[in-house]
Amino acid sequence: MPAVTADTLTLPRLPRLPEATTAWRPVARVITAEQHLEGEGFAVRRPFPGVDLSLADPFLLLDHMGAVEYAPGEAMGTPWHPHRGFETVTYIIDGAFQHQDTTGGGGLIADGDTQWMTAGSGLQHIEQPTPELVAAGGLFHGVQLWVNLPREQKWVPPRYQDINRSDVKLLSSQDGSSLVRVIAGSLAGHDGPGITYTPITYLHATVAPGARLDLPWPVDFNALVYVLSGRGTAGTTNTSLDEGQLAVFGPRGDALTLRAADSQPLAGAKGWEILLLGGLPIREPIARYGPFVMNTRDEIVQAFEDFKAGRMGVVPAEKIPHRSTQDEAL
Repeated sequence: MPAVTADTLTLPRLPRLPEATTAWRPVARVITAEQHLEGEGFAVRRPFPGVDLSLADPFLLLDHMGAVEYAPGEAMGTPWHPHRGFETVTYIIDGAFQHQDTTGGGGLIADGDTQWMTAGSGLQHIEQPTPELVAAGGLFHGVQLWVNLPREQKWVPPRYQDINRSDVKLLSSQDGSSLVRVIAGSLAGHDGPGITYTPITYLHATVAPGARLDLPWPVDFNALVYVLSGRGTAGTTNTSLDEGQLAVFGPRGDALTLRAADSQPLAGAKGWEILLLGGLPIREPIARYGPFVMNTRDEIVQAFEDFKAGRMGVVPAEKIPHRSTQDEAL
């Protein structure tokens, strides 16, 4: 890890932020992810929900999958299931996943690719490891983020975006030591390829051991930093932040500062691997049950009725096999 790398000395650089006059955001709290089982039984680490959801608004859920070295026959995914009222963003750092949905979208995402699925008015989809990963095993590491949609956009037609690793905007820290990947939103005037309904910024950074990463940040966005691997500190108070932990920054300020530890726990690691998330809070009522996120309980009841009536698409006859089918082939 990571899948997408570059010579940082050849990349556009983030601006230098003056120490004395920059309004650095403080760290408000640190949350340690809890472990859950999802889909057909694969483990995820989930820093939210589980705390006050307003801290993450407009984000609803973050699942960290791996990093795990699967033995042959161990890799698993999800069966067909519905969604309505939000977007799922699946970022695969190492390994591969295949997707299919009832609008005809789908395909393979691997090694730095992102699949951005807007469920909107509703669809069904399936997410599975590739037959090669199931048969032979191998490294798998990824993240799935759920992004809420505001009331007036919960009924938009489903939309599917494939974001290839080659399309991600790559930036360097001011001193050239660290790599920042802009998947969606904007950072210092550099735009990522992801098209979003809800204004957000979604970044993956590799911060070199001992290096500091300073980033300008929209004053009206919240700010979250999650550690994929390694260790470092966040904020001017040097709050410790290790793998599986999420830093929630306070609401005031126009910049973030982070620093990687001088030594990282994984041998050969290129640095501290972190996700940086920011978004414009929606601040609307949330009614949530399983795969549906709406504004009222009546809308949740309607979602279940629509799903049962087949109004969220029909599972195609030719479809990605479930794990049980793959196991029989083994």
